[in-house]
Amino acid sequence: MRKDDRDVVRDTLTLTVDNRVASRAEQYAKRRGVSVSKIVEAYLAGVAGPTSPATGATPILRSVRGVLKKADIDEYRKHPGAK
Repeated sequence: MRKDDRDVVRDTLTLTVDNRVASRAEQYAKRRGVSVSKIVEAYLAGVAGPTSPATGATPILRSVRGVLKKADIDEYRKHPGAK
């Protein structure tokens, strides 16, 4: 472990990937002016970062969460009886 210029403790992670994937990742990183390490770090932060109730949900659930905040519950209760 080591600290970087922002006093963030850094660790070394060794990954084994298909050489074609590694080559494409290097090309992708070069085109964007970043390192493969930064891309992998951003990905891992996204998938392994702190979870909130919304991040643990499926994409469909996240897309509809909060849709009914302004719903009229009395109107809802009338609807099933009207069928």
